[in-house]
Amino acid sequence: MGYHFRPYEQDQMYLMPPSVQDWVEEGSFVRFLSDVVNEFASAGRLAGFYTPYREDGWGSAAYHPVMMVKVLLYGYSMGVLSSRKIERALGQDVGFRFLAANQIPDYRTVNSFRTAHREALEGLFTEVLELCKEAGLAKMGRVALDGTKVQGNSALERKMTREQLEKAVQEMLDMAEAADQAEDAEHGPGARGDELPEELRKAEKRGQALKAALARLNERRDELQEAQREMIVEREKRKGTRRGRKPKDPEEVDLPAKTTVNLTDPESQTLRTRRGWAQGYNAQAMVDCESQVIVAQQITQDHNDLHQLVPMLERCEEQAGARPEELIADAGYWSKENADAGGATSLLIALPARAKNATCEPSEQRVEMEKRLEEEENKKAYAQRKSTVEPVFGQIRTRGLQSFGMRGKVKAGLEWSLWCTTHNLLKLWRALKRRMPATAA
Repeated sequence: MGYHFRPYEQDQMYLMPPSVQDWVEEGSFVRFLSDVVNEFASAGRLAGFYTPYREDGWGSAAYHPVMMVKVLLYGYSMGVLSSRKIERALGQDVGFRFLAANQIPDYRTVNSFRTAHREALEGLFTEVLELCKEAGLAKMGRVALDGTKVQGNSALERKMTREQLEKAVQEMLDMAEAADQAEDAEHGPGARGDELPEELRKAEKRGQALKAALARLNERRDELQEAQREMIVEREKRKGTRRGRKPKDPEEVDLPAKTTVNLTDPESQTLRTRRGWAQGYNAQAMVDCESQVIVAQQITQDHNDLHQLVPMLERCEEQAGARPEELIADAGYWSKENADAGGATSLLIALPARAKNATCEPSEQRVEMEKRLEEEENKKAYAQRKSTVEPVFGQIRTRGLQSFGMRGKVKAGLEWSLWCTTHNLLKLWRALKRRMPATAA
């Protein structure tokens, strides 16, 4: 008596041609994502993706932007991030094949689409957030604000001081001059030789990286000098109340000699994390306490969160259309200036511990915040912070965010935006699924 197995014939022919519509279940996330993007397209909310293309039909046919948007959003939803991995998934993964209708754009096409449509892709965060608000998931009541340090596409050890950079740049210039002299000796002055040898091409590329890093240091120095000028102007306005020594001339202000900049991503910063040091960016998120929907997001190069409260309130107004009624944040956001910056938004900011040997009286803002934090109702409100924003960061990292794949603040900002957009999409899908049985009943 033989084995009793189901028939298994890889050469089995289909009686009818299969349809990609049969590959995914009704109510699945991939079908939900497809429907959402289709809805955006039919409502004209994807117009920004069409602007780079010719309207007269001339030229090679491009992949449809609606399909490319679906593929990228699904990739970030599932933690499939690199363009090469997306290309492979388009040939192997049922969800990707459904969204792409069995088309397989190569990794260069995927990568160039992501880069070329950066602003339109970032705009999807607001579009998805609007859907969440319509579903009652972002009521702009109580929100929690926090930041998480994310490794950039850069090596921590690849950094130099200004002195090291200037020396390295000069070495590159000397090498280029020596190459020119060697060519003149071989081919004659003004004659064109063969293509640069490989070692010199690599040196030229390295020279560009060194110059970009040096420019970033100069930019940071210029920012310090501009801040010094503004401080002097403010000081002059307070004539009669000025105390202390005369401030340093802005032109004399400079970065400490030991200040370094990273060569692989000059815009990234060396940041302290719970697991040690990382070379990357500080990703900020403001999260609704009831739904864990992100209502505002952006990245910053700041080492800490101190100066992010006001920008994030402004960002919330820009992305969510309004400021929250109440905001809770940890002690990293505390300052007297921040305590007064809430306006119509009520603030609950944890206070850093006072030094044991402190002799000066606490500020009026600190005393007032201490009273607020001691109120029983506010204690319960602040306790929501740990169950709101920290789990959101954990969920995003669990989906696959270990580091940003692209270099530079602008591109890292695009990636963070896509992570936050897909987080909200998943929250909306799950919320609507929970409501379905009650609606059907």
